[in-house]
Amino acid sequence: MSQGREPRGRGPGEPATLAVCADVGSTYTKVAVVDLAAGVLAGAASAPTTVGTDVLHGLDAAVAAATAGLRVGDVPWYVCSSAGGGLRLAVIGYEPLVTAQAGRRVGLSAGAHVVHVAAGRLGAADLTAVRAARPDVVLLVGGTDGGDADTITHNATRLARARWRRPVVYAGNSDVREQLTGLLGDAGVPVTAADNVLPRIGVLAPDSARSAIRAVFLRHVIGGKRLSRGTRFARLVRAATPDAVLTGVEVLADTLGGDLAVVDVGGATTDVYSVLTPDERATGPGQEVAGSLWRARTVEGDLGMRWSAPGVVRAAVEERLLAGDESDDLAAAAARRAGDPALLAVDDVERAVDRRIATLAATVALRRHARGAATGERAGRDLRDVRLLVGSGGVLRHAPADMSGQVLSAVLADHAGGWALPRAAATVVDADYVLAAGGLLAEEHPAAARALLRHHLRTQ
Repeated sequence: MSQGREPRGRGPGEPATLAVCADVGSTYTKVAVVDLAAGVLAGAASAPTTVGTDVLHGLDAAVAAATAGLRVGDVPWYVCSSAGGGLRLAVIGYEPLVTAQAGRRVGLSAGAHVVHVAAGRLGAADLTAVRAARPDVVLLVGGTDGGDADTITHNATRLARARWRRPVVYAGNSDVREQLTGLLGDAGVPVTAADNVLPRIGVLAPDSARSAIRAVFLRHVIGGKRLSRGTRFARLVRAATPDAVLTGVEVLADTLGGDLAVVDVGGATTDVYSVLTPDERATGPGQEVAGSLWRARTVEGDLGMRWSAPGVVRAAVEERLLAGDESDDLAAAAARRAGDPALLAVDDVERAVDRRIATLAATVALRRHARGAATGERAGRDLRDVRLLVGSGGVLRHAPADMSGQVLSAVLADHAGGWALPRAAATVVDADYVLAAGGLLAEEHPAAARALLRHHLRTQ
């Protein structure tokens, strides 16, 4: 199959009836074939991601398995990727609690792994620290529109003089945007201009910067990671995987018309997404100086089922969710999983360990998300009105329904610390892995995206 030609049985000018949606992950490549007319899956499959050779080998194998038996010709492909470490972003801002924090929130919403945040006027040591973080992209922010321009001017000049060669997205004070993007461009820095992420104090405007980061990811990062020979893979990829998933979460929340949260337990990280309805906190006395991001994502890099399993145990002990002999036994099991990430839980004992690690990872991740520490929100994120909690990740997708249900029920029953967790949420597992597919289809096939998510994420 290749991109661009039409399925069999379709006349000239008729719309596509099927679409291939694929997520090329760090470990597995997941493919969903979507019937665009009905908004349902027509096929699905996964295959190991072939980072060691060429990611197209694993992608083509997964697509072949997902389309086996389907009477199709060539259909459009929609691909997202987190292979090769995904998108690594550094944020350089004016002040740590305002514009730098606003930039960090925007970076997370764009599907990036924020590897470094610098604030204030960059010195030699600061620039060395940014380099050491090995970002794929730098998000340069600072100053409200019409506000301080000295700091962002200093930082742009510093990058220009340092012969910085990684892409920069400028999303700071618009009054000096043309001047500073010109300065960077003349110095050979690949620079993209976006609207200010914090045009006024308390107003967070992520959309333009999020779009610019996505464009830079597609133009510079995918090809630069050398995941594939030739240009075909770079042409296929449309978004970083977390960006596509957040878009899918947003579509689902708009379809349901209420607050929504997603906990995605992976092998290396546990991601939490939430979409909240703006309320009086957006303008009232509790207003965030760095603005409120009502559609947010956090990444817990120390919480995961395999590579980061020991971090789950450490975090659970710190949170007083584990103690005594259980923590010692679970620490030993977590170390085995970190040492052998391909370990499969094939008996009841190992499955029970997986369930316990998954429960702790999801619980700690949602606690952190609700507290606001991971997003820098002073008042935390109020999840009390969340109507639906969606579980995702291989450990939940491939588990028996009773196990995944136990994990999510435990998360919702965790009120020990008094943080604002959901009061009366229904639960569902993204067993068919449609959140990423819905996000990939949202722009060109919005009706199909809504129908797909509504059909496959129905609560019982």
